[in-house]
Amino acid sequence: MPQNEYIERWQKQHGKRLDHDERARKRQARESHKQSFNAQNLTGLRAKLYQQKRHKEKIQMKKRIKEQEEKNATNAKALSSAIKDKRNEKAAKFAVPLPKVKGISEEEMFKVVNTGKKTHQKSWKRMITKPTFVGSDFTRRPVKYERFIRPMGLRYKKANVTHPELGVTVQLPILSVKKNPQNPLYTQLGVLTKGTIMEVNVSELGLVTTSGKVVWGKWAQVTNVPENDGCVNAVLLV
Repeated sequence: MPQNEYIERWQKQHGKRLDHDERARKRQARESHKQSFNAQNLTGLRAKLYQQKRHKEKIQMKKRIKEQEEKNATNAKALSSAIKDKRNEKAAKFAVPLPKVKGISEEEMFKVVNTGKKTHQKSWKRMITKPTFVGSDFTRRPVKYERFIRPMGLRYKKANVTHPELGVTVQLPILSVKKNPQNPLYTQLGVLTKGTIMEVNVSELGLVTTSGKVVWGKWAQVTNVPENDGCVNAVLLV
């Protein structure tokens, strides 16, 4: 070992001080105060050389920050692309029985409600004329502030779901409405029309995954016109 590395030799033989890490942290914390003091008090040639040195350090620091930001942006893009690819693969697993459905206009979907003096003047309240799904935890808004009315007679909680591979039809509870192809607003309101993708509770069928876990919910597509038949018929997406 070279003669000038006596400190490293001592540390290897006897170890470091017990407060070595704390002293190093404090020394590093004092550096900023020392730099600030020098920048304010140095004069003449020393000040000029010190400012040149600090200028170079700041340039290197900005380069490192920029490289880190570009690296983070690249990682974020890669992560976003991976998520999108995973979603596309998941969506491609299901062969939808009804890829195209006939459009429904808002005039057919909503009926203008003119009850009340203010409502009659502005005509902003609407009643949904199609079957809907409302969850068990749903709380209706006060009548004064309710914009969309979902009649109790058109609310469905169960659907007749057909398993295409097993060839059986079972009445299963509806968990939620995932997508209505007509309009995102209809999805939010839980409207059930032909072609709607919904999630049903398939725990009664006893389906299990490859790892042996019981499948709780699965997607199904509505294949009939519920308001004409008085029930919801759907095909399970497997």
